[in-house]
Amino acid sequence: MSAVLIGLAILVALLVLWLVVQNSSGQKRNQLLETQMNELRRDLQSITSVQSKNAGQMETIAKNVSQRLESIGPALQEAIKNSAQITGQIAQQAQSAMAVDLKNTREQIGQIQKQLGEVQQAGQQMSQTAQTLETILGGAKSRGSLGEVTLERLLEDSLPSSQYATQYRFSSGEAADAVIFLRDAKIMAIDSKFPLDAFRRISTDGDEARKAFATAVKGHADAIAKKYIVPEEGTLDLALMFVPSESVYYELLMTSDAKGMPLDECCRVKNIVAVSPNTLYAHLSVIAMGMRGMQIEENAKRLYASLSGMQKQLDTFAEVFGKLGTHLKNAQQSYSESEKRLDKAQTTLEGLVGGEHHEPAIENAQGTLLPLETATKKTT
Repeated sequence: MSAVLIGLAILVALLVLWLVVQNSSGQKRNQLLETQMNELRRDLQSITSVQSKNAGQMETIAKNVSQRLESIGPALQEAIKNSAQITGQIAQQAQSAMAVDLKNTREQIGQIQKQLGEVQQAGQQMSQTAQTLETILGGAKSRGSLGEVTLERLLEDSLPSSQYATQYRFSSGEAADAVIFLRDAKIMAIDSKFPLDAFRRISTDGDEARKAFATAVKGHADAIAKKYIVPEEGTLDLALMFVPSESVYYELLMTSDAKGMPLDECCRVKNIVAVSPNTLYAHLSVIAMGMRGMQIEENAKRLYASLSGMQKQLDTFAEVFGKLGTHLKNAQQSYSESEKRLDKAQTTLEGLVGGEHHEPAIENAQGTLLPLETATKKTT
């Protein structure tokens, strides 16, 4: 604040000097300057009083802050002490929890290592089993037998034994692995001897083996169409080519021939439908449902024919029953008339047997008894 006062004093001095220099401007201007000087003096006095008040307020604030700091100091020290204790407890608990977690983690790692060892052992056993199976199925005849067994199991699970046959032989001497008997004496052949040698070489030989695989599949489809599509012997215009492995079937779907046509489409062009175990089961389920539907239709036709015959029999029975009713009605009328005549005859007989003399009487056309003499006169 002293620098401000010094500055203001210098400013006032400069103004006074300037007023002295400008004294020659006239009395009026001097009066104006004196007025301004008086105002400046009053401003300086007000600034000085405000500064003194502010200084007193600053001292009061400083005292209050000092007192508050003195009161906060012990509480702050206590809080720091408590915080140190809490931090120590938290650190100790954290160390204990970490020790327990580390122990559990070690145990879990040990279990995982043990399980990995078991998995490795199982993998080795599976590898040995796969090698053994590869040795067993090394020949095409063995693989064909596996396909036939799988096909037979699917047929047993889907169709009644009367609707299919295995090793069905045609007149040419060729034997289909299985046939399905359909409506109207139609049959559908299924072949399970799929070529797998080219497929096994795909993993090692790559594109060359894939081309050989496509060629083998197309040749096998041609052979099936030639041997098992025989319309003159009641076969359908298509046959099924059973692929006994889903992975091989997927490879067939994803492979194309040299012209870029997918293998399954090549087979369909030749009226051969390639099926895997899953898709064959779906086909067989649809066929079984269709056969049941046709059986229901045939049963409905037989039932309708039986109902029609029963209706005719009921019509004949109604006619005979009507005639019987007519005869019974006539018999009832005859019985009523006979009963009346019997009553009259009994009455006449009782009169004769009773000893009383009655004039002989005869019955007229209206059924009334008249004395014999009266009746004779009427007739004469």
